[in-house]
Amino acid sequence: MILTRRGLIKTASLLGLGSVSGLKILSVEPARAQEKVFSHGNNIYGELKYPADFKHFDYVNPNAPKGGRLRLGTTGSFDNFNVFIIKGDPAAYAGTVFETLTSSALDEVTSAYGLIAESMYQPEDHSYVIFRLRPEARWQDGQPLTVADVIFAFDFLKGAHPFYQAYYKNVQKAEQTGPNEVTFVFDSKGNRELPGIMGQTYALPKHYWEGKDASGKQRDINNTTLEPPLGSGPYRVKSFKAGQSILFERVKDYWGVNLPVNVGQDNFDEIEIIYFRDRGVIFEAFKGDQLDVRTGAGTKEWETQYDFPAVKKGNVIKATFFTKDAEQMQGFVFNTRRAKFADPRVRHAFNLAYDFEGRMRVLSFGDYNKRTQSFFQNSELSATGLPQGRELEILTQFKGQIPEEVFTTEYKNPVNGTPQNIRDNLRKAVGLLKEAGWSIKGNALTNDTTGERMTMEFLLDDPSFEDMNLAYKPGLERLGIQVTIRTVDSAQYQNRIREFDFDVITSVFAQSLSPGNEQREFWGTAAADQKGSRNVIGIKNPVVDKIIDLIIFANNRAELIAATKALDRVLLWNYYMVPDFYRAEQWLPHWNRFGYPDPTPPYSVGFPSLWWWDEEKAKQTAANK
Repeated sequence: MILTRRGLIKTASLLGLGSVSGLKILSVEPARAQEKVFSHGNNIYGELKYPADFKHFDYVNPNAPKGGRLRLGTTGSFDNFNVFIIKGDPAAYAGTVFETLTSSALDEVTSAYGLIAESMYQPEDHSYVIFRLRPEARWQDGQPLTVADVIFAFDFLKGAHPFYQAYYKNVQKAEQTGPNEVTFVFDSKGNRELPGIMGQTYALPKHYWEGKDASGKQRDINNTTLEPPLGSGPYRVKSFKAGQSILFERVKDYWGVNLPVNVGQDNFDEIEIIYFRDRGVIFEAFKGDQLDVRTGAGTKEWETQYDFPAVKKGNVIKATFFTKDAEQMQGFVFNTRRAKFADPRVRHAFNLAYDFEGRMRVLSFGDYNKRTQSFFQNSELSATGLPQGRELEILTQFKGQIPEEVFTTEYKNPVNGTPQNIRDNLRKAVGLLKEAGWSIKGNALTNDTTGERMTMEFLLDDPSFEDMNLAYKPGLERLGIQVTIRTVDSAQYQNRIREFDFDVITSVFAQSLSPGNEQREFWGTAAADQKGSRNVIGIKNPVVDKIIDLIIFANNRAELIAATKALDRVLLWNYYMVPDFYRAEQWLPHWNRFGYPDPTPPYSVGFPSLWWWDEEKAKQTAANK
């Protein structure tokens, strides 16, 4: 999986950057021995779509006008512009002020093209990769962007951030090998995704971080700061109110504005991020025209609350988009570091107790939400039916170390929704809990050995999610579990997640169509004890570790698919989380002031980077109020 700044809204501990695809160097004409033939882009398993002289991506509007202000809402607060560390509450969208060596294409699964880097090379054994930087690349203070900045960023991130420690695990070093040339040397061969991952390496301004701020204080990249960051990208912080709002402005003399990977993108003169307490208040602000686009709309809101005057007049558009990327896994995550959640039979019982169908009927007001059955839902990577072919060969290696159901039964979530189904599933849950050493005594689920009562605290940072947890509560209480729901502020929530100080949270695991090195940080043993990692579940499973390596070192796409399906199946049958819903579409209701590509690219909606301000629509909407 490759990170990219395109189409992002909120930056989290690892820059909040969404996944697009993994990469490898493109195929080139055969070269003579020791001759290095550099390319303008890279791809893991196939040819690049765009030639070296391409002018812009097909899905953009190359003539999109520049101008206007986009107003977006998000929940929580922020106290930190240094989004490359796991401390503090990072500012939303701050990652967009920085650039990477390459930029991913949104109409190809595994391709990227030069951004900071003008060209790249790797040998056939994938043991290293070389990037040649564009001499015109500049920081927003006018200083040149150099190889030293790339090495500075790599060394810092690999040493300080749990995500990059896992992501860059097989990268031995970064070194300067020419005036504008940086080489990443790997500790092994055959990691086809790794050269592309290094293309997504950020550059950070070494001179800035080694200098002093306006007050004369030495900067420290290891600490939080509210000093607006110095970047090299298309936007910079114009102004902000700590914890309340941030206004980004487009850099008018941005050095990369005419690069093919940037044409038709980053069109708004200003992007304003406004913070609110919860999603309900955000929706009211959107209705009142204090926000332009409503992101993160729930089904109940979508189905029942878009009857206000602006919708009826056509001033607000209910826009629906579809993409071909894998759907994210969302659900209830149990902290398996805590002994009470360590047994998979207990976690299976929790899944049986979740009345998903009843919740959808009461809360969702429609059939949009479907229950997730895979960590790679709606893609060719999803494990369906029984394992066959190469997938079966992989799983057979671990027979006796993984649940036997992997070989005999297709994974399906339990179905509730009717009184009879609920009784039957709760009966099965009681049986599993009994096998795991838990019995109901005096209406309380109690550990037979320790006498401990089973308690569960659902930790939230947004009151709007309380109804989802409340819908789960009755089933658990019927098993004798004491359930509490606690909503805290975003800063406290982030700190508790980083410290793994929780029982149950709702979490999302976004996947791409080209999984790879990032799986180590999702599920790998080494990440389980790294504070701030995305292995919030606490998985320490040697089989999972070995299958992840098979994904990372896959020789071809078929091998990657087989290994990913095997991983999916092992994760599902260990009941590491209780899956919730997904939507095979994205909703972006907005005030009728914008233009965007039609059709949108197949693997991303491209919001907000591909959208633009439409002055004529804006005038019509104003006149129609």
